[in-house]
Amino acid sequence: MMNKKKVIIVATLAGLMATTAAVEASGFMKKVQGLLRSDVTVTVNGEQTSMKPVFINGQAYLPAKSEAAALGYDVTYNARDKRLELNTHEEGPGQGEQDLMRMQGIIETVTTGSDGSTIITVLGRGSSNWMVLTIDKDTVLTDSDGKKLDPKSLKPGQDIQEAQYGPIVAMSYPGQSHAVKVIVGSDHLVKDAVIQSVKKTDDGWQVTVNNSANGESATAVVLNSGKETQVVDQERQPLEFSQLKAGMKVRAYYGPIMTKSLPPISPLFYLVADTTTAATLSPEQVKEFQTLSWNKLTDDQKSHLKSKKDEAEVTLTGAADSGILTSTDEQKKALADLQAKGGHIVIVSYSTDQDALLGPLSLGFDSETKTFLGFRARR
Repeated sequence: MMNKKKVIIVATLAGLMATTAAVEASGFMKKVQGLLRSDVTVTVNGEQTSMKPVFINGQAYLPAKSEAAALGYDVTYNARDKRLELNTHEEGPGQGEQDLMRMQGIIETVTTGSDGSTIITVLGRGSSNWMVLTIDKDTVLTDSDGKKLDPKSLKPGQDIQEAQYGPIVAMSYPGQSHAVKVIVGSDHLVKDAVIQSVKKTDDGWQVTVNNSANGESATAVVLNSGKETQVVDQERQPLEFSQLKAGMKVRAYYGPIMTKSLPPISPLFYLVADTTTAATLSPEQVKEFQTLSWNKLTDDQKSHLKSKKDEAEVTLTGAADSGILTSTDEQKKALADLQAKGGHIVIVSYSTDQDALLGPLSLGFDSETKTFLGFRARR
């Protein structure tokens, strides 16, 4: 007779596993109150169900009794332990390693529980979940060579080669569970920053970030995507590179290999983007900057243009990575002030008959004051 699994859903009570503190430490989570998420799929033992979670203050709640009973489970509530148990009608032998769930990913946050345990939030790779895992004295924690690790050595950016957890999983978002075994791999660099530019290359996508989240100016870093690179939004839902925009706040996991160039270049492993912070231009603003730039061009410059006035490409980028060359002290000061406060520059670019030799002709303006700051360096 087939051994059916016993599924235990732990009630999402306040303070159960310090999830709120772990998630909010990332700075990206936006709580949703009373929102029915019909786009979220709920599975039990790998079987898809019709359950639709309701998100209240960032927690996912499910009508366990009515839905689980329809799937052939007996539902009981243990008042002393405050837990709901879903058991199949036919219970087999005790559970073993085959009942555990597995995931790979990267550590997002590390906190300490009230009982002294270590709680890590893991951004999963592939189809893996976003999980909060509790590491305690019963957890087997090792490096890739099998050497035992101290939980205090864990930190954001570390690669999780494999995490085995369960069989108890809290019905919350992110999910919460006890880690039975965790294998830790290499370290990655972590940077809270702002997207300066995003572009498609022959090898994939390239994202340039700068400016730390606290507003301090920082050296730009060019991040190149690879086959394993993953991008998610503030709710840890998959995001396409084409949806990334200048001005978005991000947390980037990259390196540790970096070139010695300026700006340095590094492989990107994981990117969490806050899509609510993107800086954008309206169609009216685009036309306005096309007119401003056109009026700044000399007759000689216009004679080389292949783009018409309303065909100029208008983009928004961070001042720290604009590549603008100033020609007056006034422009130099205005650019420095804009860079210091993490402002944005509007770049207006024209195609010319000299592009093969020099590249496009691009002008830069302060996005707020519309002050002309100079031309972007050409090759």
